[in-house]
Amino acid sequence: MNTPVLTIDERHNIETGAWFSKLSAALRQAILERSSVRRLPDGTPMASRGTAAEEWCGVARGAVRISTVSLSGKQVTLTYAEPGTWFGDIALFDGLPRTHDADAHGPTTLLSVRKPDFKELLTQHVELYDALLRLNCRRLRLMFDQFEDLNTRPLQARLAKQILLLAKSYGSVHGDEIRIGLALAQEDLAQLLGAS
Repeated sequence: MNTPVLTIDERHNIETGAWFSKLSAALRQAILERSSVRRLPDGTPMASRGTAAEEWCGVARGAVRISTVSLSGKQVTLTYAEPGTWFGDIALFDGLPRTHDADAHGPTTLLSVRKPDFKELLTQHVELYDALLRLNCRRLRLMFDQFEDLNTRPLQARLAKQILLLAKSYGSVHGDEIRIGLALAQEDLAQLLGAS
């Protein structure tokens, strides 16, 4: 297969991602060779809760909104996958349906690895098992941190922490200030804080 065509910035986002950058050169190349590029406009659905997983994705540009539907039928944002983040592996591992909805938040570019190629990568690169185990341990720790914050911190402290996290993930320096390059409505921010 050919290496997917990404812009310089998109390639940089993938290659410098906290998880991907720690893989061996051979595994990074194998993943890129089995990837296709998907460019999605804002709001494009990528995965729906209850459906079978068919791909593993890395965010090269933009953001992926991970959400669920409340009992009242309202879409609730749980998190955003930023550039350099890989997702979709859990349902490929356990064979169970997707647990959440995912859609493009703003113009988004993904690297997509089809399920058969993902399985082949696991067979040919044992390193990938350990790398994905570490990635999922990190996700679990973050989930516990969020759960702890929700149950122990006041809203103002959760808001301050969330703004710092957004600045770290999406911030760019402009003079003496940092601007967060992720457009969020007040309701979206409230949902991230568990305050809606």
